[in-house]
Parts: sequence; structure tokens; C-alpha cells
Amino acid sequence: MKYRLFSFTVLAMTVIMGYSQTPSFKQMSKRLNANSLPLVNLTVNTSRLSSTGFVNGEIEIADYKKRTDPSSQNVKYLCKIRYRGASALKYDKKSFAVKLLDKSGCDLDANIFGIRNENDWILDAMAIDRIRMRNRVCFDLWNQMSSMPYVTNYGNRNGTKGEFVEVFINGSYQGLYCMTDKVDRTLLGLKKAKAGNDGHVAIRGLLYKGISWGSASDLLSYENAAINKLIWNAWELKYPDDYPSSSWQPLKDLIRFCSAQTDNHTYQKEWEAHFYKDNLVDFMTFAMAISLRDNGYKNMYLSCRNIEEDQRFLITPWDMDASLGGNWNGDRAEGTSHLNRFHGIGPYNRLYKENIDDFVGSLRGTWRKYSNSVFSQSNVERLLDCYADQFIKSGAWKREYEKWNGNPVPLGASPETELTYVKEWYKKNYVHLSKSLGVSK
Repeated sequence: MKYRLFSFTVLAMTVIMGYSQTPSFKQMSKRLNANSLPLVNLTVNTSRLSSTGFVNGEIEIADYKKRTDPSSQNVKYLCKIRYRGASALKYDKKSFAVKLLDKSGCDLDANIFGIRNENDWILDAMAIDRIRMRNRVCFDLWNQMSSMPYVTNYGNRNGTKGEFVEVFINGSYQGLYCMTDKVDRTLLGLKKAKAGNDGHVAIRGLLYKGISWGSASDLLSYENAAINKLIWNAWELKYPDDYPSSSWQPLKDLIRFCSAQTDNHTYQKEWEAHFYKDNLVDFMTFAMAISLRDNGYKNMYLSCRNIEEDQRFLITPWDMDASLGGNWNGDRAEGTSHLNRFHGIGPYNRLYKENIDDFVGSLRGTWRKYSNSVFSQSNVERLLDCYADQFIKSGAWKREYEKWNGNPVPLGASPETELTYVKEWYKKNYVHLSKSLGVSK
């Protein structure tokens, strides 16, 4: 009994010492080297943090490569901070939204890691992802295959960019995160609302985000609800959020077109006046390739560049942790993708099921094109291995494992176990999707 008590005491002390010996932000900043991930320290009153309002603070970034400021490894900005997410807020490892500020408290744009000039940034905790990279890998793949159908200031990019970082709160280690830009008006090149001399505001660019499952987020029908709020049915108005009463009508019109109210002849004749065909085909191909499980129009953006000139809407994906053989709660989802996945979501419910304008042929051609490049097994494995290599060489995975294993999902002492599963899952899904679309491999 005494031996067991002594062993338990030693083990407990070892665990406690392991945590207490995790270096502080100041200590790790001094040890930066070519293998280090960038370090991010948030200085903030944690007792005031919430998801509903921003709290003033400071963000310091230490980057060995000096990508934010070529003259220094360390840069500091005043900022506002809040928790971000919906269901993810229940986890101990929280994600953060950060808004950079100048000394007068106004928005400040900074080109962090050379991603783009922006004041809004996200620190994604990836708490339910057992390899802490699914969302980033998926966005990388999306950015390789899809681009905007019009010219933007950011290389026609239709998805986020990000860098893996290690985050500290008031100097204490918080874990492995991905720091990314946002899907917003500037990234997508949406036209600003325009005020006339008579005070009337003309709504032009529009950005909606699907926030829950439902008939409205499936673009099939909607319930009457107040339109003077930022939330309507299963959608959130992201831009222009100053004028909700004037901004919901275009989405209502889109849902009405996609609904059963539109007869088949009108639908076939007019659907390309409402959507970009290449974007629809790209997204369905992409969703099947990586098996998105928590994205319909939930966890997706719909945008229109200028509703006064063009009523076509564009899809931009979001929040793709439930992918590549993973589920929304972090469990493994070993089943393969099925082409009927979008049968209940407009406009796929007609385009694919009824093969309007040879939509199925377009899917087949897109998979044939990208299955040998973007979605080749070698390209997907290259991305996975590249990020895993960063995690291991920097020591970030070891620190993440020690702090967050089992909370809320189990982590491997090395990312290799889950990586092996993901690679095997992808190989199986790749063969299945090729067979389903009639593309020989």
C-alpha cells in the first residue's frame, strides 16, 4: 500500500511538473528558431471574456521569419478580443476573434504573416479535431481548385489563409491554434452599400452565413420572421449589418426560386441567373472529396457582389473540422461520401437529381480534372505530412498533447496515428467517389 501511494505521488508530481514547466511566452520567444511556429500572446482580463462582446487587450506576435514586420521578430498591437463559435463554446479550449486597434481605438489593418491587410483575425482552437489541421487542409485544397468568378484584390481567393501558431493567454500556454483571416466583404470584393443625397441607402454587396440546419438554410422554404434583425430563419446577415431590413429580400427571393413554387421549365431556364455554375460544381465535388458532414448551407457563406447588377450568388465554405473521416463531435466517421448527400438542398436537389444541363457530366469532368492534381492522394498526403512535420519539429504537438489530450477528444502522443487513419480513409473515399462518378482510376 505504501509503495502504491509513493508511486501515485511521484506520478502526480511528474504530471504537475510537466505542466508547470511548460515555457511562458517570454521564455519561448527567446528560443525562437527555424523550426518554431509563430507565438501569439493575448493580454486580456479573462474574467471579462465572453462570446457576446469584445474586451480591450493586446496581442503580441513572435515570428522567427519576420513576416509581419521585416525589422523585428516581435510585433504588438492594441486589440479587442472575444470568444468565437457556437457549439464550440462549451469546450475548455476556446477560439478567439481579435480586432486590431490603433491608439485612438479605431480599426487598424495589419498584414499578419503576409496574408493580407486586415483588422479582423481568428484564432481557431480546432478543439474537436484529433489532428488539429482538418479545417486548414480543406481550405488549402479549396483554394487550390476554386477561385472567384470576378477579379478581387486578393488573387481571386474564395477561402481563408492561415498559419499554425502557439497561443498564450497572459503569458501562459494555451495550445496549438490556427490564425486565419476571415471570409468578409473585402476578401470577396463585395460592393459597399451606397447612401444617396436623399438619405436612401442602396444595398449592393451581400454576405449571408448559414448558422443552423433547416428548410431555409437548405434553400427550400422559409418561415415569416422579423427582417429588422441580423438573424433571420437559419441565416445571419454578415454584410451590410447596418441595414438588415433592406438586406434580407434578395435571400428570400433566392429561396423562393429554389423552392417548389418554381416550375421545372422556369427553373431550368433561369437557374444560371441565380448561381455561378462552376462554383456549384466545384463545391459539390469538393464536399464529396473530403466528405463534409456538417455543411449544407449551414457553415457556409452565400454572397452577391452587387445585387443591383448581377443576382448570382456564390458559395464559400466555412468550419470544416467535420471532414476527412471526422465527425462534428470529434468521433471518427468512417463511411464514404454519397452523391445523394445534397438531394435535399437547393439547387442541387434539382440540378443533380434531374441532371439539368448535364450537371452530373460537369461533376464527372471536374472530378476527372482535379482527381489527378488537387485531390490526388499524393497532394492530400503532402499537405497532411507538411503540417504534421511542423507540429513535431516545433514541439507544438507535444505541448498540445500534454495540455489537451482527452479534453474534449483523445489525442495521440504523435499525430501519426490519426494521420494514418485519415490517409486510409481518403484512399477509400477516393476510389469510391471515382467509381460513383464513372471515372476510371
